[in-house]
Amino acid sequence: MSDPHPLPVHAGPFALGTFSTASVDGGRPFAGLVTGRRVRELSDTAPHVRALVEDWDASLTRLAALAQDPGGTWHDLGSLRIHAPLEPGQILQSGANYRRHVVDLVAAERESVHGATPEEARADAEKMMDERARNGVPYIFLGSPRAITGPYDDVILPALGEQHDWELELALVIGREGRHISREDAMSYVAGYTISNDLTTRDRLYRPDLKAIGTDWFTAKNADTFLPTGPFLVPAAFLPDPGDLRITLRHNGTVRQDESTKDMIFDIPKLIEYASSTTTLRPGDLLLTGSPAGNGAHWGTFLKPGDVMEAEITGLGAQRNTCVPDASDPRTR
Repeated sequence: MSDPHPLPVHAGPFALGTFSTASVDGGRPFAGLVTGRRVRELSDTAPHVRALVEDWDASLTRLAALAQDPGGTWHDLGSLRIHAPLEPGQILQSGANYRRHVVDLVAAERESVHGATPEEARADAEKMMDERARNGVPYIFLGSPRAITGPYDDVILPALGEQHDWELELALVIGREGRHISREDAMSYVAGYTISNDLTTRDRLYRPDLKAIGTDWFTAKNADTFLPTGPFLVPAAFLPDPGDLRITLRHNGTVRQDESTKDMIFDIPKLIEYASSTTTLRPGDLLLTGSPAGNGAHWGTFLKPGDVMEAEITGLGAQRNTCVPDASDPRTR
């Protein structure tokens, strides 16, 4: 359920989201136009947010007009349950895309495995990242839409695994169909932005029975509720510089991640160019841009039942998720 104190704040005159009420329709979710503390139902305009994104240019014009129109059905934001803003077509997730984060990981490996001094290890790692930024390519994999949950919903921790970790990320929503998109044209394909927290069970990331295959992204990252997303879809026009947003996550009140999107190794145009070289991007697709330094693995602490994650990104609002055990799994009883 949403926690209306404080209410999430969005950049620009309006944003989009998916909401529900405890009304006679049983709380059926509806697309909503958010203007500060008020939400206008868009049931008379579109059945869901993704339908608006599929005709994005026309939708923006209509939404701007509706934001100034007192007609229609309006709600107080604090009275509504806030769901994930849309159901994406596909979810593309970027790994190892924040310089300080990757340098920390590589330097730690250089010290523990190769016996390098801290200074040598960090210098080697920074040199490697400089070369990767110049001549490398992004690392992208697919996630399951079934992992998405709302920005204020409980996160269910699987019974299997103990190292449940956070990864707060800027996510962009595609607004036009395209394949082989050039870097120069890439930003014109972005409808808007939202927040995603890409949780990972670290001790289920590598399969001991299939070491040669490598990472098991499906098991480690795609448990139900492992992708809190939202609260809003903020139109790209209202965030003129997505390359300079602050990403902050608190775990039980302690700041764990606090970084600017300036620290990305590959920027948004490069991510779109690379992703579209393999797959057609379509309106409503979600592209996560990577997680900055400060994961639980870095701090030596992981999520437990009762823990609370509070997260925010400049102009996109905030999330608050409480961790609970998986009561549906017989192993937790």
